[in-house]
Amino acid sequence: MCRSAVLYDGELDGETWRFGTSGWLYQSNKLMYDLRTDSLWHALTGEPVIGTLANSGLRLKQLPITTTTWGEWREAHPDGKVLSVNTGVRRRYLHHNEPGAAYSDYFSDPGLMFPVFSHDDRLRPKDEVLAIRYNGSAGAYLLDALAKRPVLNDALGGQDFVIVTDPGSRAARVYERAGHEFMAGASPRELKDSAGGEWRVEEARLVAKNGGRILERLPSHTAYWFGWRAFYPDSVVFGVRSRP
Repeated sequence: MCRSAVLYDGELDGETWRFGTSGWLYQSNKLMYDLRTDSLWHALTGEPVIGTLANSGLRLKQLPITTTTWGEWREAHPDGKVLSVNTGVRRRYLHHNEPGAAYSDYFSDPGLMFPVFSHDDRLRPKDEVLAIRYNGSAGAYLLDALAKRPVLNDALGGQDFVIVTDPGSRAARVYERAGHEFMAGASPRELKDSAGGEWRVEEARLVAKNGGRILERLPSHTAYWFGWRAFYPDSVVFGVRSRP
């Protein structure tokens, strides 16, 4: 419902945990459950909220993930492995706007399936944002705005970073910047810093062409604004919609 795919490390305290889909929603967001205790966890926060683990202080470590097009991914990773669409189940994986895709009517309609508890008109409810949270601070970056500004230097919660966006697919990736101010390079997979240094944009890191210095990828994911805002109402917003 929130159009969010969040990637977490399944290891906690040195042990591997497995999770499943409960089929339940809270604030239109999926609740998953762990197979050890059947406790319910928020998918957007990575925390257990109902069951024996609620209020335990446990929190899954978020990892970077990219929502992109097949064409953009294949160009960048021609040898990448692909999960088979031959799942053995009746419903096939389709693009969300294709007839027959799960929730295709919902994704193509600006309306919501369930009511929300509060509204925030800085963005439209189903605007897609790049969702970021670092050190207790949260941010929502409108993908349409990022596509018009493919290299964005920013900071949040004491963490400075650069967002690199593919204007065509609107795939956005966040990297450390360690005080550098980056700008677009000679190609979409290159950056320049304010000192003239050139950097290569890789999936997991930025690599300096001179000396090989590395700046790591940082966690982020995409989501509908209404879904993200329900859990992080104090989010700063990049790309606030102009009032009519």
